[in-house]
Amino acid sequence: MLTNYIKIAWRSLNNQRGFTFINIVGLALGIACCLLISLYVLDELSYDRFNEKADRIYRVNSDIKFGGNDMHYAVAPDPMGPTLKANYPQVEAYTRLHYRGNWLVKRAGSTANTRENDIIFADSTLFDVFTLPLVAGADPGKALAIPNSVVISESAARRYFGAGNAVGQTLIFNNKDAYTVTAVMRDMPTNSHFRTDFFLAMRNDDYPWGQWFSVNHHTYIVLKPGTDATAFARNFDQVIETYAGPQIHQILGSSLDQFRKAGNSLRFWLLPLTDIHLRSKQTIELAPNGDIQYVYIFSAVALFILLIACINFMNLATARSAKRAKEVGVRKVLGSERSQLIGQFMAESILTAVLALLLALTLVALIMPLFNSITAKALTINSLLTPSRLFAILLLPVGVGLLAGSYPALFLSSFRPISVLKGAVISRGTGLKAVSLRSGLVVFQFMMSVLLIVGTLVVYRQLHFIQTTKVGFDRERVLTIQDVYGLGKQAEAFKQDVLRLPGVTTGTLSSYLPTPSNRDDTSFFPEGKTDLSKGMSMQIWGVDYDYMATLGMSLTKGRNFSRSFGTDSTGIILNEAAVKILGVKNPIGMHISRFNDSENKTRKTYTVIGVIKNFHFESLRRNIGALSLVLSPQSGAVSFRISQANVPALLRQIEAKWKQFAPGQPFNYSFLQDSFDQMYRAEQRVGTVILLFSVLAILIACLGLFGLAAFMAEQRTKEIGVRKVLGASTHSIVGLLSKDFLKLVLIAIVIASPLAWYAMTSWLADFAYKVDIEWWVFALAGALAVGIALLTISFQSVKAALMNPVTSLRSE
Repeated sequence: MLTNYIKIAWRSLNNQRGFTFINIVGLALGIACCLLISLYVLDELSYDRFNEKADRIYRVNSDIKFGGNDMHYAVAPDPMGPTLKANYPQVEAYTRLHYRGNWLVKRAGSTANTRENDIIFADSTLFDVFTLPLVAGADPGKALAIPNSVVISESAARRYFGAGNAVGQTLIFNNKDAYTVTAVMRDMPTNSHFRTDFFLAMRNDDYPWGQWFSVNHHTYIVLKPGTDATAFARNFDQVIETYAGPQIHQILGSSLDQFRKAGNSLRFWLLPLTDIHLRSKQTIELAPNGDIQYVYIFSAVALFILLIACINFMNLATARSAKRAKEVGVRKVLGSERSQLIGQFMAESILTAVLALLLALTLVALIMPLFNSITAKALTINSLLTPSRLFAILLLPVGVGLLAGSYPALFLSSFRPISVLKGAVISRGTGLKAVSLRSGLVVFQFMMSVLLIVGTLVVYRQLHFIQTTKVGFDRERVLTIQDVYGLGKQAEAFKQDVLRLPGVTTGTLSSYLPTPSNRDDTSFFPEGKTDLSKGMSMQIWGVDYDYMATLGMSLTKGRNFSRSFGTDSTGIILNEAAVKILGVKNPIGMHISRFNDSENKTRKTYTVIGVIKNFHFESLRRNIGALSLVLSPQSGAVSFRISQANVPALLRQIEAKWKQFAPGQPFNYSFLQDSFDQMYRAEQRVGTVILLFSVLAILIACLGLFGLAAFMAEQRTKEIGVRKVLGASTHSIVGLLSKDFLKLVLIAIVIASPLAWYAMTSWLADFAYKVDIEWWVFALAGALAVGIALLTISFQSVKAALMNPVTSLRSE
């Protein structure tokens, strides 16, 4: 019987090739979109799960409220890990990571450096926490226990030592520090919330140790099996009382209770390792994270697109009802049971879904490179071939076939043989229930289309706002050259040499730029006091005399640093946000102090000489915080403002200068605009993906509307003929056939608009600076939906209106 079903199903599909093509293409597009988004979502959800102890690993986060700032950090005080391990038996192991950014690296004896990203200092307990298999070298427990030791990845070993043995070899970091390779580890998986090729022994880190009121280390703990993480986290109150409280008293001269009564707070809490990538909202992350919100959005889009594709199948199948009605009548007269007819039609649906799946897999393989470039992923079609996923894929056509084919099968098998053999399929859609269901399907399709259109418009409006809003500095035509510390004392000479080139107007030596970076705050007090109610937490940036001119920043009060004032070494420039926290109208001449040594015992006092206009130095997701500039040139980077004329030629000239000053050092540069845009790459990717799938969803929805228009035109053929005989114009008939569909689209717009407003308001809530969702966004989305619907319907409506009435009434 099954073989017979398949044969008849194949014959039926082959006889209706146009119908079959539309059905298969529509389903294939829906399945392909669903598979692509599923791969993306599964990859996002897989982060850090490769660790054997992933379900027991937690990161200690810090929330600090002090001096007008509410700070949420992904780091903790350096004593946190050892203290928890020593005092709480629930802790099985701990490790700390200290991110040091980008360093120059070379093999001992070589003169050529390579700029390596994401250098990390780590405790010797690193391998007790994370699953990072070693392929050569020391025992995992000893690999980082020795000073000046480094564990490198297989990729790094090949880069520096080729096919030879890397263990025991020496690497030079930043042209001065020699480290011995003690082990080689496998390359870290891409689905890790941090990645590096170099772990350096923590014992060489020059960080001032023992500070409970300073947070700089990413601290991870492994809880013993059976430990309740929520209950364990309550111990942090005791940790704060025992260890942080006395240090607060030592630094600020006040008790922990006084610290809290002044409106300040200190809180530590645990975040599961597997939640870091998608659910962490902390700052000072080791790498940019994803967002669980986007996982939900993409999952919903995948589901809706698949449902729209299935709805299309239903509508297209019912559109053929009149052509298959007599077939059903003959089969019933010849003795076919309704169950057999349902089985036959379900076989056609499943066969169509199987063919659509094959086409979808081909489309996925072809589109994968483009999808990877948009999403910054490295997904492959092989990701679908795990046993569980392969089983799900094989079940997919059965599920889709049953879902999409159930209604047509029940609908067609319900025809009465006597009625259909007389040519009297019940007019206007076989009753109220059928009409209501099909209308509901159309409303659902266009409701989702309007949601996607509104989402796309809002995302792109926010991105345009980010790109065009005034950020308080001029980010255009600013060239930044990295790793200038490799020049040593010649950094200033290099800067002056480049300034002599035509097309270079100004330049500044400073590592501090308004681009993504892990920077922490420093505590300041007015007039050298430690009054908690007047304390202020703000960033302090070291700059030179030409910093503000190069970046196009402006003052609202006071003056810039000047070589004419010898006292400017103790001068400080505050931004408007810092002045607001201080609560003074004119801070010029005011003295403020910060603790200046590793034990926080001595203070350095500055005199406020100017107020700089607020500028965005972090993402527009956050409010502008307190910030200060001090005269302390940093040799990490040098930035130049250049003209737009012949930039490639100018870059070649600057590179030639660089090679004169730093032979063998890599010439790494970037433009400030590009670095600024990196903060919003995630939003740009989301906008592109939503746009892509919105177009596909609308295309698939139009196929369904096309099918329903064909169905309705077919059902009303004789009515149209009568109207034409009685003098109805083509225009009036087109309007008659179109108005019912337009009503459904308008209903969809009414339902979708508040849902879209709620969804996009929730998305925009993450931005401190954002666009308003104005009424015209919904009007434009509705107009697009109506226009698309009219274009889709018009073909069938005009075709029906132009039909010869003699042909349609011949059987009467």
